[in-house]
Amino acid sequence: MNRVALITGAARGLGASIAQRMHGAGYRVALADVQLEAVQALADQLDPSGERALAVQLDVRQKGDFQKACVLLAERWGGTDVLVNNAGKSKVAALMDITVQEFDESMAINLRGTFVGCQVFGQHFADRGFGRIINIASLAGQNGGAATGAHYAAAKGGVATLTKVFARELASKGVTVNSISPGPLDLPVVYEIVAPERIEQMKQMIPVGALGSADYIADTVLLLAADNASSVTGACWDINGGLFMR
Repeated sequence: MNRVALITGAARGLGASIAQRMHGAGYRVALADVQLEAVQALADQLDPSGERALAVQLDVRQKGDFQKACVLLAERWGGTDVLVNNAGKSKVAALMDITVQEFDESMAINLRGTFVGCQVFGQHFADRGFGRIINIASLAGQNGGAATGAHYAAAKGGVATLTKVFARELASKGVTVNSISPGPLDLPVVYEIVAPERIEQMKQMIPVGALGSADYIADTVLLLAADNASSVTGACWDINGGLFMR
């Protein structure tokens, strides 16, 4: 395995799970996050030598950060093969209380970050004739965000649409673009933003009766990133415990 993967928002939560799974599968992984110290700690844990795990400070709101990361990985490992646009920020907020500033911040992190990541690395992959982009969308973008703010739900709905747009644009270049749409996951961040009583209500509403597994989401990323996954593009894979069926 000589493939190189960049995972955004890799310091904790789902991003960390994806990075760990991909590294375990043999990928050389670039762990990107705005919090360099946190992502460096995980990179050191995966590979203290730095030969197969690298921490990269990256703010997804800045296109220049994606461009710098692309150049860095080209110099260090000869290029990048997989981009996982995972970085995101969710905040529960009453619809009529969301400020314009909060809306814009959510769009910048959750939607614009995915857009510029797809732009920069989509071109890199097209130039190389191979690439895999996996965007982390959300159930919130499909059902209107019953447990999250409207700004987050709107942004994640946009991620699903961008996935199709980039998939169509890059299909003839050997590049696939897909999204994964998780429901509520069993992660610390969920317990941080959702009250305990609401968590129990959520579990009761989920047909399978439990929060989803971040490790399984990571396994799904591996499937979509595989060399033989060339016929899957523009897809959105739902992993939500039966909350949304289509």
